[in-house]
Amino acid sequence: MIRFLLRRFVTMLVTLLIISALVFLIIKLPPGDFLTNQIAELRAQGEADAAAKAEFLIKQYGLDKPVWQQYLVWLGAMPGQNGFSGLLQGDWGWSFEYDRPVVEVVGDALWLTLVVNVAVVIFIHLVSIPIAIYSATRQYSLGDYVATFVGYIGLATPSFLLALILLYYSNRWFGISIGGLFDSRYAGQPWTWDKVKSLLAHLVVPTLVIGLAGTAAMIRRMRANLLDELGKQYYVTAKAKGLAPGRALLKYPFRMSLNPFIADIGNLLPHLVSGSVLVSLVLSLPTVGPILLSALKSQDQFLAGFILMFVAVLTVLGMLISDLLLAWLDPRIRMGGGR
Repeated sequence: MIRFLLRRFVTMLVTLLIISALVFLIIKLPPGDFLTNQIAELRAQGEADAAAKAEFLIKQYGLDKPVWQQYLVWLGAMPGQNGFSGLLQGDWGWSFEYDRPVVEVVGDALWLTLVVNVAVVIFIHLVSIPIAIYSATRQYSLGDYVATFVGYIGLATPSFLLALILLYYSNRWFGISIGGLFDSRYAGQPWTWDKVKSLLAHLVVPTLVIGLAGTAAMIRRMRANLLDELGKQYYVTAKAKGLAPGRALLKYPFRMSLNPFIADIGNLLPHLVSGSVLVSLVLSLPTVGPILLSALKSQDQFLAGFILMFVAVLTVLGMLISDLLLAWLDPRIRMGGGR
């Protein structure tokens, strides 16, 4: 077990190193950057002081150096103007668009993103698993047809469109706004129990909107997996030997049908972060999705690079968690690769 964890940890570090190089290279591929574009615009307007400040930032962060040196300085593997100060040292860089450190720009958005996505993941599993079990064990029943119909509706409905519909009708029918994650009076205020309760109340709508498509897809996939497992010989034998149907279902076919979903944990959280950008914009959610979109549009390289690395870290951690859960869930899987 320890050898497996050490091997995976080394693999994760190498993977993150390669991803960091690719992220930095892709961000630098478009011609120009935020500061050079800003300098050209300021010089055209005759604002010498602002242009001088932008040029100072270019030298401060080594943007006048070759790309490979810029990458090593950003990573913290090569000394810059302030010595070794990069991602490895906890310095996330400077956001040129917001004129603040990246850590201040992302601020609460990072953990609020995690809160929203964890709520969505819990919602997807709590809703889809019971419905999928019911639908598979009562194939072609009225409940099965209803679940299938609702699943197709969920898959066919764009999340941002559902968000717009809920925004419109909640305001028209009830006179309330469901946007954001807090009441307006808590904006910029320190955390209190009342603010936490406001967060929990406002989580309902984004969780429903973002999780609907994932819930529908999981119902369809788990139903298909369960139907396949229920037809196998080991399940028929377990029932023939007198094992209670409920116990036989949960002990064998249900566990086996979970394998694909456990394996998808590594892709689930990053997909929710990237796939909920439009919903975050429509519902005014203070998550990293809109910040990433703005950073990519303005070529704010340090801000965009950090958020992309944050998503990459979520991916590799999710992969590790899925591997450990698969080894625990399915006795046919062995970490060491032995017999």
